[in-house]
Amino acid sequence: MIEDLARAAATASGLLDRVAPGQWSAPTPCDEWTVRDLTGHLVGLDLVLTAMFSNAPPPDRAADHLGADPAGAFRRSSAALQAAADEPGALDRVQETPLGTTTGAERLRWRIADLLTHSWDLAQATGVPAAAPDHLVEQALAFVRAQLPAQDRGSRFGEPHPIDAGAPALDRLAAFTGRAVLWRAGR
Repeated sequence: MIEDLARAAATASGLLDRVAPGQWSAPTPCDEWTVRDLTGHLVGLDLVLTAMFSNAPPPDRAADHLGADPAGAFRRSSAALQAAADEPGALDRVQETPLGTTTGAERLRWRIADLLTHSWDLAQATGVPAAAPDHLVEQALAFVRAQLPAQDRGSRFGEPHPIDAGAPALDRLAAFTGRAVLWRAGR
């Protein structure tokens, strides 16, 4: 599972490394988030999960964790999360949080799906294609489909959008998590 996390993080990192200076303020498919805001979410969640896996205090949510190098901040936070999750017993440990009680392994499955979904968002915002391994995206899509109820998804996910079954896996994941995906066969 750590390898899957590394692959999902590499997908996001590859996109962040190609963000042009003027694109950090560009809008994303996530309402009210710019590319920099979305990157702040990715880094912030890495830091929260790292703290959870390490039994450390959570990071200061008000702090600017990106600084002048948002892509570098993501690489560092991602490496820290991977190291914390790779500690013996980290994936088996059960923790209770405001979002519920789950194992470290389940938290990582959500993290992988989050990274891949937001990689799609970054690709849309920047025009840089996302290169995510299809098998990894298919696994994340199967997990999210099993975890999200068909009805009331709360405020964290939009309603699924229709998409052709032949669409690329990343587009299908984005559509399932509430993004309006414009997809054409042969694209």
